[in-house]
This record gives sequence, structure tokens and C-alpha cells, in this order.
Amino acid sequence: MTLPRPRTPVPAAPPRDDRKTTSCPVCQRSFTPAGRQAYCSSRCRKTAFRRRHQDPAQPVTVPAARPRCRSAIYECPGCGQRQAGQQRCDDCGIFGSRIGTGGSCPHCQEPVTISDLLDSA
Repeated sequence: MTLPRPRTPVPAAPPRDDRKTTSCPVCQRSFTPAGRQAYCSSRCRKTAFRRRHQDPAQPVTVPAARPRCRSAIYECPGCGQRQAGQQRCDDCGIFGSRIGTGGSCPHCQEPVTISDLLDSA
């Protein structure tokens, strides 16, 4: 009968100072990964999964520029010229103030407002 060999105690592993810390791609917190761990917590792992599997964002479409109101009558404060649908005065280059809704006069083709026609009647 053979006697069992006495076991020699295995020395404890020294603490690992060579572990690398990485930062979480979701919250940017630094942590020491265990194995193939890529995120600091299961919360960040689930958030990353949701972000990867979202529907792509719809592109923003900007509508084409158009006049605010084609039937608006503007009057230049400098020269007093009226214009239909155009706010900037051609002569002065100053922005006119809106005086009302209207159109061109059927007799003289000058811009008139509805209130001008109602006041004259």
C-alpha cells in the first residue's frame, strides 16, 4: 500500500494589476471588463441593443420657399409705393408694412386693398 503524497499548497495568485480598464460605449464610464464584457452594466448593454435595432430616422424635408400671402398688399414707408405680394420695395429696397388683403385694380392695375374699395363705396 502506498501512502498518498502530501499536497503542497498552491500559493495564492497575486492581485492582478495588469487589468485594463475600458470605457463603456453608451455612458462613457470606465470599468474593468470581466471576460468579453463590452458594457459596464446590463442596462447599458440593453440600451445599445435598442439603439442598434431602431428604425432609421426619416430625413427632414424643408418645403420650398413661397410668399407668405399672394394677395397681401404692402406699402413702402419711404416712398409710399404699394406692391401686391412683394414686401420689399423695388425703388428704395426697404421692407414695406402690410396694410391689408387685396389685389390689382381692374381699371388702373394699381394694388388696392379691400378696405380701400369698401371705404370708397
